[in-house]
Amino acid sequence: MPRILVTNDDGHFSPGIHALADALRPLGDVVIVAPQTEASAVGHALTLRRPLRVDHVSDGVYAVDGTPTDCVNIAIDQILTHKPDLIVSGINKGFNIGDDVTYSGTVAGALEGALLGFQAIAVSQAYSPDTSDFTASATFAARLAGKLLKHPLPMRTFLNVNVPLGVIAGVRITVQARRNHITKVARREDPRGRPYFWIEEASDDWELDEASDHHAVNAGYISVTPLQPDLTDHDALALLQSVIEHDL
Repeated sequence: MPRILVTNDDGHFSPGIHALADALRPLGDVVIVAPQTEASAVGHALTLRRPLRVDHVSDGVYAVDGTPTDCVNIAIDQILTHKPDLIVSGINKGFNIGDDVTYSGTVAGALEGALLGFQAIAVSQAYSPDTSDFTASATFAARLAGKLLKHPLPMRTFLNVNVPLGVIAGVRITVQARRNHITKVARREDPRGRPYFWIEEASDDWELDEASDHHAVNAGYISVTPLQPDLTDHDALALLQSVIEHDL
């Protein structure tokens, strides 16, 4: 029976992770190892400067007082009795598309799985404050997981899935969208006059690309984007080589 590790960045108590785990159970043995508290936007952070603790919350559910990346490593090295056949991270409350995947703890959970040599999927759903129904996202994730268990991806490749709300128009294989990212930092003062800062939502100015994840989800399609941890700009290698050879 396949072994499936489930993690997220919203915490072990999130309804999204339990909907995902329930949908995956017909495929194999499912174990949840997720953060003790919400760890959104921590990216691929790994905790190295303090010890980590694990709580056995319930049967097949463990909470780690760390990041999604911590959870994956502790699960594989300390909790699971056998290596997982698949790692699924989610379901995140809110899209993880375009350049934002670099901030996402949900995507980082799948990324860490891919780096360690395992099949992996990150799953996110459009955010709505009054939506707690993850059925469509969980159902699709389980279908995709079944496919992946039979037809593995190349090593160090993982999938980033984003599911819109409402009627689903279909599924598109996509690329990462690009946007002009503008960070806004608000300065305020505490009662003693000392400044503190909030990093607020950035302004979104997305580039038009019909092949992108942003375009797909806004058209009502589930977006599936294959990602990999190699950040090398291969198109720039020859240019850089010529510059270094002639100018340095």
